[in-house]
Amino acid sequence: MMRGERPLRYLLAGAANTAFGLAIYPLLLWSVPPLHTHYLIALALAQAISLCFAFATYKLGVFRTRGNVAREFGAFSSFYLFNYAANWAALPLLVELGGIPPIVAQLGFTALLIVGSWFWHSRVTFRSIGGLA
Repeated sequence: MMRGERPLRYLLAGAANTAFGLAIYPLLLWSVPPLHTHYLIALALAQAISLCFAFATYKLGVFRTRGNVAREFGAFSSFYLFNYAANWAALPLLVELGGIPPIVAQLGFTALLIVGSWFWHSRVTFRSIGGLA
């Protein structure tokens, strides 16, 4: 593999994951009427679906690692669980106290995730063991 391919694949997968993640939350809010008022339930569903989608795209399309699915999914999930916890704490504050629409608040979190996830996934989740990856 050429050195520049992985970052390019990461950007492409990230674009797909971001588009998917940004689409699934409003789709849930708009298509399931009870979620209009229960936006945190929509957030939980969107995050779980997006997590599985993103893991598959990064593992198969970007880092192309073999084996260790449980370890990788654990490391992958831990990054997002930390971010989800911060999101769950901040979203109600931004929406209820700050008056920011839920979708706009989610856009802000997405921007932070893009930067942090490359460093975490390339150095922790899908790290090359013995130079194989």
